[in-house]
Amino acid sequence: MAGGGTISFVPLTAGRLPRQDGGRKGLARRARAAGGAGRGRSRERAAARAAREHVGGAAGPAPAPAAPAAAAMEEPPPEQPPPPPAGGEDASASGPEWNIPPNAPACMERHLEGAHYRADGALLLGASGLSGRCWAGSLWVFADPRRAPSEGFCTAGVQTEAGVADLCWVADRGILVASDSGAVELWELDENETLIVNKFCKYEHDDIAMTVAVLASSTQAVSGGRDFCVKVWDLPQQTVLHSYRAHSGSVTCVASCPGKDTVFLSCAEDSRTLLWDTRCPKPATRIVCSACNHLPTSVMWHPQKSDIFALGDENGTVALVDTKNPDSALSSTVHARSITGFAFSTHSSPLLASISEDCSVAVLDSDLSEVFRNRSHRDFVKGLSWSPSDNALLTTVGWDHQVLHHTVPIPTGEGSGVNCVKE
Repeated sequence: MAGGGTISFVPLTAGRLPRQDGGRKGLARRARAAGGAGRGRSRERAAARAAREHVGGAAGPAPAPAAPAAAAMEEPPPEQPPPPPAGGEDASASGPEWNIPPNAPACMERHLEGAHYRADGALLLGASGLSGRCWAGSLWVFADPRRAPSEGFCTAGVQTEAGVADLCWVADRGILVASDSGAVELWELDENETLIVNKFCKYEHDDIAMTVAVLASSTQAVSGGRDFCVKVWDLPQQTVLHSYRAHSGSVTCVASCPGKDTVFLSCAEDSRTLLWDTRCPKPATRIVCSACNHLPTSVMWHPQKSDIFALGDENGTVALVDTKNPDSALSSTVHARSITGFAFSTHSSPLLASISEDCSVAVLDSDLSEVFRNRSHRDFVKGLSWSPSDNALLTTVGWDHQVLHHTVPIPTGEGSGVNCVKE
């Protein structure tokens, strides 16, 4: 080139342009752990990803950073073998065949981001691939949850454009997804439930869509993102009904209120937890809970008490908060690191399961006393769901690619099974 100038070619990620600052939208969600002390494996992994992001302004890939010896020697966790057939029959004759359905990816990404049971017991998984310069994702449905995450035994699967930050069921066949690309996506299973079809993909967030939740009517949903925005969606019309910027930090979690179409919660990295009612002229009310003094990371409504919700923070504290009297919150330090999710059981006195970046799973009773603990995960635990067919069964997934099924002790007076809930 005349004048001695040079031309730098900027590599493109699949389906969208790179950011001008050389950083990828998905970086902040996974690399946040790199800023804290004592994050172990995840800090080195996040730092490695951060280094790769600077290839956006260079002509070639950045060299891989040196990993600690322990991390370098770490191998993927062994895949859980499927359970043997009943009655001692020969597995080759009686077991299901390995048969990947149409359009399902050949391989599931390593980092499992979420797990949700449907009413009939089908398990929905969301996965992200956090290595390389293009972070893709995928959705998977397993009619037999015990065979997850083996790709060949899934009912349906599909590749997504970017990593899956969050997902949930919409009624029986819909799947709502929050994407690393900033999109909110709605997918749907076909009638035979062997194909997952995209219904819409809307790029309404200006940064990662971090979290989604379906409101009680199942026709509306709410999303939150790293652009500090909370958006309410009309799913049949595929449009945003309301867009709010009430937070001054990344929205980490939203939660819908059972039985109320217009009420939900949000929490963000601005240290605020907001109670929303979209019928009001000023829809957001701040909930100040003195029991949680750190950044809130997860919220979930109590299934039987519309004024009570669970709140988790980055310090591992779990609190049961009354919206009418937040200062009376019951709290306990359950985990050593940030809370990543909650799930209430269907018992007459619901148990509260929590997961964390400390790689553990805890189950608490109504007094926040621990009734179960498991530390089998080897990386961040990112998703959990109670089985609808056995209320003693809790399923968790994490960045270690494990799908673990935990048998939780049944409270006194409760029986295992779908019909044990007292009316």
